[in-house]
Amino acid sequence: MARLDLGTRGKGTVGPIGVSLDIRSGAGHLDDAVLVEKLGYSTIWIPGGELTTLDPLRDVIQATELIPVGSAIIPARVHSPDDVLAFRQEIEAKNPGRLITGLGGAPGRYPLHTMNAYLDQLDNADPAIPPSTRILSALGPRMLELSRDRAAGAIPLLVTPEFTAHARQTLGDQATLAIMEYVVLESDPHLARATVRDPISFLVQVSGYPANLRRMGFTDDDIAGTSDRLLDGLVAWGDVDMVAARVRQHLDAGADQVVLVVRPTDAAAVPHEQWRALAEALIDQ
Repeated sequence: MARLDLGTRGKGTVGPIGVSLDIRSGAGHLDDAVLVEKLGYSTIWIPGGELTTLDPLRDVIQATELIPVGSAIIPARVHSPDDVLAFRQEIEAKNPGRLITGLGGAPGRYPLHTMNAYLDQLDNADPAIPPSTRILSALGPRMLELSRDRAAGAIPLLVTPEFTAHARQTLGDQATLAIMEYVVLESDPHLARATVRDPISFLVQVSGYPANLRRMGFTDDDIAGTSDRLLDGLVAWGDVDMVAARVRQHLDAGADQVVLVVRPTDAAAVPHEQWRALAEALIDQ
């Protein structure tokens, strides 16, 4: 059991505010990564659904200077342990301490068993990927325990501050907990909810999420209809002060970092101004 350790050329342990970076806009996302680092965010995370190859992680690391870059997550159903080992060895040779190996999406009927076997291969390799440099996507109690025992911690998505407190109890004080939080800087409730309803409607049907949403007190009707109640529980929306208050709820509940998944109301826009506003509100300058 150990907190995430990024080494001497990284920033040590993760700071409190990270950003999820959309890489689907072509090479423009590299300029976005540079901006995120200049604004003072602690970590850049690349969403797992966009990691059909691991190249974007390398590209973002090379485009920036010191900011750690994490995969959130590398899907185990797509990338083998050998893929991950070779990639990490390449990155460490030129940019040590910059890559956070986030893992998840274990396939099959028994994902816990599959992830254990995947981690075995990472541990038994030479060089291995140390548990202190990897983090797992975890929602259920047994996967949280695995994150505590065989990684540096967990990076859950679509959770409430109450879940954060529960996850901290399971992980204990020595593991890292990074919470991914959808953010919409919009005070109109209808527009704010509409901005995230489609992506969350997709995610809540993905294996693992429905059961965890029920554990958090949401109903089958909430899940099936992506209800306003569900969105209000999972999304930080409103003005900067309202969003900052939700972020601080997660931090107060035990999160080491909150990863801002910022969604502009204009789906074609990149949230430069939102990143700036949130950095001013949440990051000690």
